[in-house]
Amino acid sequence: MDFRVNDQSPGDGIGELPKRLPENYVEYLLFILDDKLEARSLLSELEAIRKTALQLCDTVVQEYIWQRDSFHLRIERDQNLTYLRGTTDYGDSVEDEWLIVYLLRELTRSFPTLWVRVFDSDGEFLLVEAANVLPKWLSPEIDTNRAWIHRGRFHLIPLAASSGVKRPLSLVEAIRYAKSDADGLVHSNLVQAEAFYRLEKYPRQITDSIHRSLVTIPRRLAYILHENPSTIAPAVEAFYLRDPDAMKALASVSGNMHFPPNDLVTVGVKFTKVLFAQLKSQQFSPPPIWSPVLEAAEKRASDEDYVERALAHLEMGMKVASGFEMLATNADKKDNRLAREFAMLLEDLDEDGAEILPTNQDIEAWEGARKEDDESWLDINFEDFENELRGNRGSRQGTKGGFGDSSTQADLRKIVSRFEAFLNDEDAGIEGAEMEDMDEDDDVSDNNEDSGDDDDKEVSLDEEQFSRLMRGIIGTPATEPTNLEDKSGDSYYVAAPDTLRGKGVAGDEDEDEDIKQLAAQMEAELKRHGALKLYTELGDPKAIDSREGTVSKGEGKDNPGQGTNNREESGDEEVDVDYNLAKNLLESFKSQAGMAGPAGNILGMMGLQLPRDEDEDEEDNYLHTSVQ
Repeated sequence: MDFRVNDQSPGDGIGELPKRLPENYVEYLLFILDDKLEARSLLSELEAIRKTALQLCDTVVQEYIWQRDSFHLRIERDQNLTYLRGTTDYGDSVEDEWLIVYLLRELTRSFPTLWVRVFDSDGEFLLVEAANVLPKWLSPEIDTNRAWIHRGRFHLIPLAASSGVKRPLSLVEAIRYAKSDADGLVHSNLVQAEAFYRLEKYPRQITDSIHRSLVTIPRRLAYILHENPSTIAPAVEAFYLRDPDAMKALASVSGNMHFPPNDLVTVGVKFTKVLFAQLKSQQFSPPPIWSPVLEAAEKRASDEDYVERALAHLEMGMKVASGFEMLATNADKKDNRLAREFAMLLEDLDEDGAEILPTNQDIEAWEGARKEDDESWLDINFEDFENELRGNRGSRQGTKGGFGDSSTQADLRKIVSRFEAFLNDEDAGIEGAEMEDMDEDDDVSDNNEDSGDDDDKEVSLDEEQFSRLMRGIIGTPATEPTNLEDKSGDSYYVAAPDTLRGKGVAGDEDEDEDIKQLAAQMEAELKRHGALKLYTELGDPKAIDSREGTVSKGEGKDNPGQGTNNREESGDEEVDVDYNLAKNLLESFKSQAGMAGPAGNILGMMGLQLPRDEDEDEEDNYLHTSVQ
């Protein structure tokens, strides 16, 4: 799949939008910036860099399994520029993307004239990592083509490249400025530390991301995985996505399959942690041809622990074999290089037959044939997770370590510290986030431009006018108009400040009394329509509704005033505030549907853990019991 450079010059037309990368793709561009280098020498230098990159991959990432595409480079010519370019689909494995950044940074350390730009479908993701410490002049609207890696350092192209104007740079402009004034680029150790924060765990992370597990699979499949261990990636993806057409291959019960459950062997298979988690977490019904084998193993599993582990190996082997079976349906037509390599291996195996299959002694001699890593990293202890969020690492008794591995703990603490720093920012006011350097919206109404000095006039609320309006809304007699009312209606809501300030103390007391009466009338009106359903009796949540129904059906017919009095008296009854608060919290928590939300967050900060919601009747019973 080919994509052009994600670039848009300032002169582009309105309809010519910049081409964006597909989701989960990363693109990288490598330039040689040297005025003394001729065009012929430039091609030789680029080819030398490409070969060095391949050698680096062979040494550093030889044991690594890419999720979809691997790191690769090819020579490209575009916009009168000659450079190296590559795109990688990293799928669900973000570690692939950061491994590529690590390889690119190492390349720039080996070639002093090499400049690298890397971005993904989100744009300049290195700037996103360093967003907390970026200079204020740099915003997402103008950051295109401004982030570069050179000699292992992170550089920013300043506003001077665009003549001080805040606008995106074209790729040609960025190259021209970096070539003519490399010393003018902005370099900050703080920004670099944030942008390259995830690279601190490399190259150790390459081996830490590998997981080995014992699986019981057909001997034919064990041979293929030994010949090319990386083919596990497209097989796991085929199993994880499970295309309906590919699933048809598993429905056969006649044994017409590439990897039937015959001649099974238990061997160690290498995964990445992402691939293993995808395979392990899936609930999958065994294909018909595998069902008898698994049923027989389950009957023996109750005897001893060893047989239980053997059953687990068999279940994982069933998933692996099913993934390869689905992959084999159209492997030769896929764009994935590993899938095509698997198709060629399978074709050779079908031609040569059982002669090339390994014996049990051969399998035992393979490296890592009996190796099985601990799977505890899959287990999430939510108490450890909460402790990490609060910074109370290892506070629980009997806890040997924190949540996840060391890198996960570091990332989690960094997220929490940034959030706390944001909340505790004393420079932030009621205006919220600073937007002074962001581009203003062009879709501003022209009326704002014509408002002139009228926007600066002091505006205040005329309480008397508001009271009279509210009385009219709820159907009560309105007071006589005062001299504050504008006959034209233009100042219906607003009165001059000096007029309001001229009222005396007696007028304020009258207004207070009027407001109290108005509030009482509004409350009665809201209760009549059921807007305020405050339960006054724990034993009968429908008390108000039933009482109102009795009044309206019975006594209200003979004595309408008596029904009104009853409703007024019901407003004086003592309302159980604790009950209503608990009910509102539980309803808010229920509306979250198991996801994060305000009620869950508030209760979590108070140290309260609510159980999963059941049906409404059980909720009401639990509510009444807990409040009483």
